[in-house]
Amino acid sequence: MPKDIWQVIVISPSRKYVAELLPIISNEMADAPIIEIGGYPAPNNLNELPLTSAASLCFLDVSSDQRTALAVLSSLAALKANLHVVVLVEEADPTLILQCLRGGAQEFLTRPFTQEQLRQVLEKLSRLSPSLGVERGRVTAIIPAKGACGATTLASNLAVHFKRISDGRVLLADLDPLTGTVSFLLKLKSTYSFLDALQHADSLDADLWKGLVAQSQGIDVLLPPENPVDSIQGLRSATPILDFVRRTYDHVVVDLGSIYGDWTVSVARAADEVLVISTNELPALQATARGLQYLESSGIQRHKTKLIINRFNKDAGLNKEMIEMALHTDVHHLVPSDYENVQRALLDGKVIPTTTAFGKSVLALAQNLLGKTGKEAETAKKSSPGGVFSGSLTGLFKAFSRG
Repeated sequence: MPKDIWQVIVISPSRKYVAELLPIISNEMADAPIIEIGGYPAPNNLNELPLTSAASLCFLDVSSDQRTALAVLSSLAALKANLHVVVLVEEADPTLILQCLRGGAQEFLTRPFTQEQLRQVLEKLSRLSPSLGVERGRVTAIIPAKGACGATTLASNLAVHFKRISDGRVLLADLDPLTGTVSFLLKLKSTYSFLDALQHADSLDADLWKGLVAQSQGIDVLLPPENPVDSIQGLRSATPILDFVRRTYDHVVVDLGSIYGDWTVSVARAADEVLVISTNELPALQATARGLQYLESSGIQRHKTKLIINRFNKDAGLNKEMIEMALHTDVHHLVPSDYENVQRALLDGKVIPTTTAFGKSVLALAQNLLGKTGKEAETAKKSSPGGVFSGSLTGLFKAFSRG
């Protein structure tokens, strides 16, 4: 939701452009009034635009008629108004884009217009002008590299820590359609699941959503279906759910069951960060190598992906340095093995206390992700080259290279 009430103006003679742009504007700026101008107004008539004292965002089509559009752009730039212009272009023509930027435009969108494009533009503009800041919930996707890596336990505890640290609204969404276990871990039961949210995506509002979620330890929880057979038919994209929850919550933690498939990719593309969960055992790390390659080949930007090593035990697997060398990626955080405390908390359906090694480490991870501390509360030390795989790395690298 925008911090202030401000408006959007779309200037384009192309119905194709308008039809493509309006839905993504509505998704990102739900409360902003939109004014459509189905042609290029005469430059001397631009003073008649219904500009308010608040910020206005103008999307100007410069491809349908470049000469006329550039004249309009010049006149818009001359208006003494809190107006920010984003030009719409058919393709990434460097000459035209540079001409527009020199003429007064702040940003540009190229066809096909996408949610991701618009989101990036709004984030850039919000840094230039605080009045354009859009408050949107941050989505953190938790994805296991392989089964039994403890991803759901991490997701559940991370969501609770987000609530404690930020005091904002937090949602834990178990979007694992086949093996979701958040309901079991937190001892929750609900008649509804994320499938109901998908089914009613076009009509979701605060009242309907309240009936779809359960509550636990100060956070809302969206549960998976009890019968997994019902959930695997035609499940392709989680975007309708994520678009809604971004406007409702400050922080959203999504727990997923597998690193593969269209469903997971749709969440990873929409997420602000993707935490890939592994352990430091060789089979899990080989699965991690393949999973990271899959995400990258599916268009997930590598800078969004953070590797988390769970149940880290320096005496029973690879150390941090060896993991980074084998996977050619940084280890973002190590969560120590703490079996007894984790099992005790799981049996009680509660968050793992921060007095334990696990709880302390997950709290540090939450603080790091939210930028609440200059450094992690507990810096993970690189283990010594001991452990069961401390010999020659040759065989190890060969195992990963066979991918």
